Amino acid sequence: MTPGPQWQAHIDPLAALRTPDDPPWDVYLTGDVFLDIIFTGLDSAPVRGTESWARGMGSSPGGVANMATALARLGLRTSLAAAFGDDHYGEYCWDALEQGEGIDLTPSRTVPGWHSSVTVSMAYEGERTMVSHGHEPPPEESAPEHAPRARAAVASLTPGRVAPWIAEAARAGTRIFADVGWDDTGAWDLAGLADLAHCEAFLPNAEEAMRYTGADCPRAAAHALTAHVPLAVVTLGADGAYAVDRRTGESAEVPAIAVEALDPTGAGDVFVAGFVTGTLAGWPLADRLAFAGLTAALSVQEFGGSLSAPGWAEIAAWWRRVQSVEEQDPAALRRYAFLDRLVPGEERVRPWPLRRAVPTIGFGRSA
Repeated sequence: MTPGPQWQAHIDPLAALRTPDDPPWDVYLTGDVFLDIIFTGLDSAPVRGTESWARGMGSSPGGVANMATALARLGLRTSLAAAFGDDHYGEYCWDALEQGEGIDLTPSRTVPGWHSSVTVSMAYEGERTMVSHGHEPPPEESAPEHAPRARAAVASLTPGRVAPWIAEAARAGTRIFADVGWDDTGAWDLAGLADLAHCEAFLPNAEEAMRYTGADCPRAAAHALTAHVPLAVVTLGADGAYAVDRRTGESAEVPAIAVEALDPTGAGDVFVAGFVTGTLAGWPLADRLAFAGLTAALSVQEFGGSLSAPGWAEIAAWWRRVQSVEEQDPAALRRYAFLDRLVPGEERVRPWPLRRAVPTIGFGRSA
């Protein structure tokens, strides 16, 4: 599959950089796809022995699909390698990603007789609780040994595990951006993240960064991480994000955008997608952080981790709206002024047909 015109976003953030010799893909990802079922509108956490009713519910592809969808909606040509279940859930996720979002699934595969992994996410009080079920795909269904040519790849590092494709892709010129999950071993040893040596950027959250470095604050942790990776980006939750670039000596901090969160599922993935987009486009560090935070903030106002990701129409609408607010903070407007050169005027914005999470899947044709 090659990216066709029907999958071109209305804004291509890399348009000025594209040449005939470019790799076919802007970003490559590999990982696990889940079917996410999200309950929202809970007044409190479920209580043992009682029944709780949620006022809202949505279903969408989850797991690595969150980041893949966010990248594609920002106009990046995205390729995904993943195993899909041989069931209705798997068919739905495949269709939503390939047909709905234009993501290249050539490196992906459907595993016969294997059911999709499922996560139930319950959102309340600005947080979420998740319960997941799934099985590892058979060993013969492992991810492709060789990543396709791409400008960048996003890798989820696992303590104590080496993924050979990361080093190979880095040697071929692919820029590797890495995130990491919670270290269940409790070791929190950077030596266990061997593939970090091949990465251009590392994007942990504040707790992860402090545990890995032993620093007593996330900003100090970011500086400490630059001894291991050129660019460290630490997300600070409600306080925004902080980044340090060892190569330039530059640092930047951007506060979070205050929004009423419906569902925070996948916000971290959307943040990474926004940061990768700005980095590949060559934006200044502060603009990349601001854009990543904006895309994450817009995502939490919709259901689901993948189908909540914003497109350029949503970004343009937000920018027009905040500029129209009387007595708007001038510093805040200056922080996002870079959007003026990216988003078109209102008369040129066409709605991007974004799918959103729906309460169920598989309605009959007559529904």
